[in-house]
Amino acid sequence: MIAAEAYVAFCLAALALAAVPGPTVTVIIANSLRFGARAGLLNVAGTIAAGLVWLALATLGLGAAIRVMGIWFDLLRYAGAIYLVWLGLRLLFSKGSAFDGSAATGAGAHGFFWQGFVVLMSNPKVLVLFGMLIPPFLGANGDIERGTLLLGGTFIIIAAVTDTVYALLAGQAGSWMSRSRIRAVEVVSGTFLAAAGVWMALKGRA
Repeated sequence: MIAAEAYVAFCLAALALAAVPGPTVTVIIANSLRFGARAGLLNVAGTIAAGLVWLALATLGLGAAIRVMGIWFDLLRYAGAIYLVWLGLRLLFSKGSAFDGSAATGAGAHGFFWQGFVVLMSNPKVLVLFGMLIPPFLGANGDIERGTLLLGGTFIIIAAVTDTVYALLAGQAGSWMSRSRIRAVEVVSGTFLAAAGVWMALKGRA
């Protein structure tokens, strides 16, 4: 069973990661700005489906890996902590550049779902993200599959909510997505990520 404090820390880290525009969010926002919120929401539905596929792969792989790691599990915990702190500092010093560029192009009304699905499925970093973010919050002696499903499912839900917010805001008012507001998201998200990394490092030493 995952401790409540660990789950809260994971949710904060997941929220910080999901809120920062990346390739998938860029596609969602660009399509929402150009074709309306419905196009972005169809993208979101596609990313949810792809996220569930990645979660299934992560669940099958993480459980087997953690069982044979032994003492290396603690090293993975520290690696995850360092990774989150690094991401947090990177955001804090990015000066509003997280949303530079656009990768989206128009798709047919029936193609936005598959566009979102393909964009996320073609990004193997999602599996790496699950591999780095989830294990530090799991207990080495707990039910790893259930824990992975819980945390991974939570991440997918959080990402779906933030992506939906981006789609709706971009579809209704493109001017809201100013650099100053993106910078505010970066600062808050970077702080959450760095704090979660420090929490994990201290928890690993206890």
